[in-house]
Amino acid sequence: MTAHPAGRSAATPAILLVIAGLACQEVGASLAVLLFPQVGPLGMVMLRLVFSTVVLLLIARPRLRGHSGADWRAVALFGLVLAVMNGLFYLALERLPLGVTVTIEVLGPLVLSIVASRRASAWLWALLALAGVVALGGGGWDRLDPIGVLFALGAAASWAFYILASARVGRAFPKLDGLALAMAVGAVISLPFGIADAGPALLRIDLLALGAAVAVLSSTIPYALELIALRRLPAAAFAILMSLAPATAALAGFVLLGQHLTWLEGVGIALVILASVGAVRSSTRAAREAAEPLA
Repeated sequence: MTAHPAGRSAATPAILLVIAGLACQEVGASLAVLLFPQVGPLGMVMLRLVFSTVVLLLIARPRLRGHSGADWRAVALFGLVLAVMNGLFYLALERLPLGVTVTIEVLGPLVLSIVASRRASAWLWALLALAGVVALGGGGWDRLDPIGVLFALGAAASWAFYILASARVGRAFPKLDGLALAMAVGAVISLPFGIADAGPALLRIDLLALGAAVAVLSSTIPYALELIALRRLPAAAFAILMSLAPATAALAGFVLLGQHLTWLEGVGIALVILASVGAVRSSTRAAREAAEPLA
């Protein structure tokens, strides 16, 4: 059956919204890297989470009553995961190029997709992702900071837990309520580490303003654009577009930070993107087949 022209016309701006959201995220990450010398990576995490919390609480105005103890424990766990994921990501960014960091981080949801698909073909995407990670070493992993790689792998694992925790909180809290409350928990957790890392820099209005800009670029704008896009795009198509994050990160790192990648690292990023797309399509097909007997 031929796709209806109206469907294509509705999908095109939605695709552009997702790409714009990815671009904002990576511009925000690039700006964060430029602020590391003044506030440090953990100071940057604190600023991002605090300002994101303020914006989300103003938008969501979450209700605090009517939730069980299990719901609040889920929010607390989600907030902890948010703080850890952002902390590890920025600690990795301090030591690795942006494109490499995001590519390694994408391995978290990629592994989750492969496990969820429960198909033999999923191992093909796992091997392809492994080849991409090996290629990221550019022919020698000694070129990459090993501690930075460990931080990035920790961020990848945290991202997988983020997806699971987000789903649990999303079922218990309406709209943005759960995310806003979890973000507040994450901000509180990040405070002592951020204050210790940033120190007197937190008294500078210009740095606070730039921290707010990072929060808006990295969290508020992308989330709003993704929310709009999800109303017009199938979830599988959205997930495939999100797989382009390593490419947009590498481009942002090159343009904004002057971070050059070797051709082999470029191949590694391309392989991880291809594996992500394949894993998403495989898990979507598996979910469709599992639902067919129930239809």
